[in-house]
Amino acid sequence: MNNQDLINITKEFGSPVYIYDSERIISQYKRLINAFKPVRNLKINYAVKALSNLSILRLFNSLGAGLDTVSIQEVKLGLEAGVDPKKIIYTPNGVSLEEIEEVAEMGVQINIDNLSILEQFGSRHPGVPVCIRINPHVMAGGNTNISVGHIDSKFGISIHQIPHLMRIVENTGMNINGIHMHTGSDILDIEVFLYASEILFDTAKNFKDLEFIDFGSGFKVPYKEGDIETNIEELGEKLSARFNKFCKEYGRDLSLAFEPGKFLVSESGKFLVKVNVIKQTTSTVFAQVDSGFNHLIRPMLYGSRHEIHNISNPGGKERFYSVVGYICETDTFASNRRITEIKEGDILAFDNAGAYCFSMASNYNSRFRPPEVLWHEGKAHLIRQRETFEDLVHGQVPFQFETQKAKKMSK
Repeated sequence: MNNQDLINITKEFGSPVYIYDSERIISQYKRLINAFKPVRNLKINYAVKALSNLSILRLFNSLGAGLDTVSIQEVKLGLEAGVDPKKIIYTPNGVSLEEIEEVAEMGVQINIDNLSILEQFGSRHPGVPVCIRINPHVMAGGNTNISVGHIDSKFGISIHQIPHLMRIVENTGMNINGIHMHTGSDILDIEVFLYASEILFDTAKNFKDLEFIDFGSGFKVPYKEGDIETNIEELGEKLSARFNKFCKEYGRDLSLAFEPGKFLVSESGKFLVKVNVIKQTTSTVFAQVDSGFNHLIRPMLYGSRHEIHNISNPGGKERFYSVVGYICETDTFASNRRITEIKEGDILAFDNAGAYCFSMASNYNSRFRPPEVLWHEGKAHLIRQRETFEDLVHGQVPFQFETQKAKKMSK
């Protein structure tokens, strides 16, 4: 996509609007596959929470990927997209036993991350294959909200609880067919990841009937030119060799699984907004746009950086702007950012808008969520309509209040 393509999309579908480039998604998927070529059995399960549009799920299904889901609703989206339930792994956190049982009935791979539910599920369904989610207590992540491998994390079963875990497995006779590692997001140091992997390999030796080992994901993607990212090729080379060695020690070939979300879709996405107002105060020039953190919350929630380009004036002189939204509270996308000169009516493009952007959008301030467009084979395809007022009130049940005048007349 070039700038004119993006501008044409805003003319056709309005702004704000999300756009995803299928070619970029496919190239990232192939990059990951190629990095782990030495592994005989590789499973890539796309993390649905990153971007859950049905068309995106269908794209991954066409590539041969499975899905990583965290809710029964995501499981149902995957099935709606035509994905084989055997290619879906369900990794919830803190959900009810009833939800897990309902998902198990769908034929989906269950992944359990706490001892209480493990014992209850194993006692009631010992024949159902279960994966166990392990917390190796290895920290990874660029923000406290996504660095969740610490000992007090709500995610995963602590490696220090392995003896208790083994008692549950032995007492219930349940079928453990996989183990899973949880560390967090934005992994930069490959050696830290490999260290955590050794803990997982050591844990795997406790189980004799494994079919796969799931290393999660959390790969760091670049958010600006020259930004650091996870070296997938180096990780693939080192982890593949170690995994193949472990399989020989274990006595048979297992599948190596990953659950990337951001790595696959982040860079494919653009978020386009229109500048409503240029407002200058004593020290700041604001570019106020027709969106807010109701549509893209990551800068406010995580302090994340999204590069912003004025595609209406790409060759203009650079000035400093604070790009802010129209939500009725502090709503800042970027502070004092160098952007080519902006005028009212210009279109700004946000990079890295494919992951955790639309999927975290809301109707705060009663604003409509924007449409989603897939750029595929040189054409723009609408894959989600812009919401309407009817969508906003759908499901609401208005309560009828008696007016004061009617109350007086009834007396």
